[in-house]
Amino acid sequence: MAGKLYLCATPIGNLEDITLRALRVLKEVDLIAAEDTRHTLGLLNHFKITKPLISYYKQNEKIKSNILIEKALNGENIAIVSDAGTPGISDPGEEIVKEAIKNNIEIVPLNEKYSKGYYELVKDYKNEYEEKQKILDEYAETKTTKPKTKRKTNKKK
Repeated sequence: MAGKLYLCATPIGNLEDITLRALRVLKEVDLIAAEDTRHTLGLLNHFKITKPLISYYKQNEKIKSNILIEKALNGENIAIVSDAGTPGISDPGEEIVKEAIKNNIEIVPLNEKYSKGYYELVKDYKNEYEEKQKILDEYAETKTTKPKTKRKTNKKK
């Protein structure tokens, strides 16, 4: 069974602004992917959370997304955190969300007040992806089921 991908908003100012739900998830996940591991380590240390960290920032987002998706497909639960705010809004996160949708991995945006826009982004991308996939499937089916016919021409004699 595939793991889940948690999009965990972190405090923009005061560390104590983090939600209890976000703290619980950070304690329970198998791995935390952080925009800046040094910054996130400060947050985790403040709340006495010890979890493996992996860097996940704009410049390595595509490469790390593949690694993280593979881990999720193997059953690991992963939290994506940015330095401050919500992953994917102005921080890394969009690539892994796209890959999670393609791989049917459940995406769980945390901290509702920060993630309402993200729900819309995920929903819009999923709809767009499903629409494109349907078109590709229909095209593939026509290519494999229709016999090749010679083009008829009207030759004048």
